[in-house]
Amino acid sequence: MSFFSLFLIAVGLSMDAFAVSVCKGLSLTEMKWKYAVLTGLYFGGFQALMPLIGYVLGVQFQDYITSIDHWIAFVLLGLIGLNMLKEARQKDDCFEPNASFDVKTMTMLAVATSIDALAVGITFAFLKVHILAAVLFIGLITFCFSAAGIKIGNLFGIKYQAKAEAVGGIILILMGIKILLEHLGFL
Repeated sequence: MSFFSLFLIAVGLSMDAFAVSVCKGLSLTEMKWKYAVLTGLYFGGFQALMPLIGYVLGVQFQDYITSIDHWIAFVLLGLIGLNMLKEARQKDDCFEPNASFDVKTMTMLAVATSIDALAVGITFAFLKVHILAAVLFIGLITFCFSAAGIKIGNLFGIKYQAKAEAVGGIILILMGIKILLEHLGFL
């Protein structure tokens, strides 16, 4: 997998975390960078952990399904992307603004925004990705987007949340199509 493809996947995965970070930023009466860093650490950490778990699970089944691995990657990325597009179209997509940054709240949000990364990790097992570099990169990109989301939410509010989620969904769908076309010999 090329660096550019990995970058696009990382950006696509980070859009959920970005959208939730914007919502968290809405709840702040005063912007403090410790909230941005904390949010980035939670979301970036879970976005790095989930594909690693998915990769470990995917490697267990790799020998059995290598003939259809490109279809699995296409379907998983397509479904994740379509779900993100669906969520972006929903009117009341932002959760109730909550200024709590406690462990329970942040862990729940981090897990919720990184479930799709688990499926991406499974596809990484079939694509022969250097998993440690990939998950660290995904975590770093998500950290940056999440920290920025806190600041943007604090400044601009909910205006860009749906657009960010739609962009993330489109990126993941296009990456799934690209993987399928490469394995079918069209690219």
